[in-house]
Amino acid sequence: MPGTAESLAAARPLPRVLRPRGRSEQSLIRGALAGSEADLETLFRRHWPRAYRAAFLIVHDHAAAEDIAQEAFLAAIRRLDRFDRRRRFAPWLGAIVTNRAIDWARARAARRENHHEPPEPVAPPETPAGRYSEDVLAALAALSPEHRAVVVMRYVLEYTPGEIARALELPRGTVNSRLRRGLDTLEARLQESDRR
Repeated sequence: MPGTAESLAAARPLPRVLRPRGRSEQSLIRGALAGSEADLETLFRRHWPRAYRAAFLIVHDHAAAEDIAQEAFLAAIRRLDRFDRRRRFAPWLGAIVTNRAIDWARARAARRENHHEPPEPVAPPETPAGRYSEDVLAALAALSPEHRAVVVMRYVLEYTPGEIARALELPRGTVNSRLRRGLDTLEARLQESDRR
């Protein structure tokens, strides 16, 4: 059985997005800062699918994932003048999405705990998670929001551990530790579901 990390990477719901031939990201950001709605729309179209997918894989709720991704994109646009253009836009947006998704997942867990509600079922296979099996989705949903976020950022969004550390403002050792624990937990849960 391949390792959990390899399974997540191999089961990506969408092929890695190739950079469109056309204007560079820096050019689009300059245009968006100058008020170009077309450039803003192009940035949105380039980054929306991954932002939404990341939010969904962290919160496991379609409506919440859509709201989180939209709010994160709007927050990024409002702060675009503070964006360091020497860096890639995707990890910066991904950090905003991930942090909002973690906050939402924590708040939902606290509401459930306070109201003694049972956990919601894992989303059906036609989710934006695409080719991920129900077992993988269930195992991912069982992780803490912090572990789920770093696993999604690393193996779905394909950020490096350094990019994750910068995005989440964590020491790199903490990111590596969360990745290891998250992958170990995923592997144990997937092996358990294989035995059933």
